Amino acid sequence: MIDLIDIYKIYQVGDTEIRALDGISLHIGEKEFVAIVGQSGSGKSTCMNMVGCLDIPTSGKYILNGRDVSKLNEDELSEIRNLTLGFIFQQYNLISKLNVFENVELPLIYRGIEKHDRQRMVEESLSRVGLLNRIYNMPSQLSGGQQQRVSIARALSGNPPVILADEPTGALDSKTGQEVLELLKQINEEGSTIVLITHDNSIAHQAKRIIRLHDGSITEDTVLEVVKNEL
Repeated sequence: MIDLIDIYKIYQVGDTEIRALDGISLHIGEKEFVAIVGQSGSGKSTCMNMVGCLDIPTSGKYILNGRDVSKLNEDELSEIRNLTLGFIFQQYNLISKLNVFENVELPLIYRGIEKHDRQRMVEESLSRVGLLNRIYNMPSQLSGGQQQRVSIARALSGNPPVILADEPTGALDSKTGQEVLELLKQINEEGSTIVLITHDNSIAHQAKRIIRLHDGSITEDTVLEVVKNEL
């Protein structure tokens, strides 16, 4: 599903060359739950931007669902983001003037989906995250955990095959954060590919596979389920 092949992302700052990604290659298959982990400056955010079609590599190939997206223009990348990828952010990124229904509906409007279909898809997504009873609340009327669940419902609304979660528990207390992680696990069990970006090792170990980055290179790629099954 996701193939990064010898990907470099190089920035020139004055006379200094910064290799945010230094020739990484990785494959993420359908229905995997992968954590990309690293400290600040490791390259994990650049890697997320690459996987999420928010940036293009200096060199190398990115194959998504069999299509080379490395050289696409912004309009083409935007279309892929809208159809193939769902995004969950640390700060929720909800629009304060829109209610819960309208926040989840927004990407479906961009897709040009008919109103009656949008209604059904929004309600299905909110039901999956347990917030159907909050459909007309404003974001300010929700707790942090509830706002993150709305963000997850928005990411799920168009049934994208890949969900990118960027530090999704970073703004939450530990109990609420664990509830969000359990929801992501459930979504993965239902068939979605999850790519989780985090700096926290304890969160990373709740995925099924860990890819660790340091100075733009992959230093670890461990399938945790194999380890657990051998214990």
